[in-house]
Amino acid sequence: MSEFAVIRHYHFDPKNSAEIDRKVREGFVPLIRKAKGFIRYYWLDTGKGEGASFGVFRDKAGADESVRLAADFVREHLSKLMTPSPRSSRDRSSRTTE
Repeated sequence: MSEFAVIRHYHFDPKNSAEIDRKVREGFVPLIRKAKGFIRYYWLDTGKGEGASFGVFRDKAGADESVRLAADFVREHLSKLMTPSPRSSRDRSSRTTE
């Protein structure tokens, strides 16, 4: 079965980590769970002013929707806490079950 993954990279002042983590957990996660074909979402904070998110979706439409949702959420809720223009990568992945 093919799935689509989206990875986003962010930069921010490390002093804002706790607030960003809270906003992602309380605001963005409930939103992304409603995206078409949602499977999983992870937010990773290095503690050094960098973060990454990893989302997995059943199809490209869901992955594309997540990119739009994330861009809107960052613009509306995190723009003052993060440096501009997070990078996004989308790709098809294959899941192997053993």
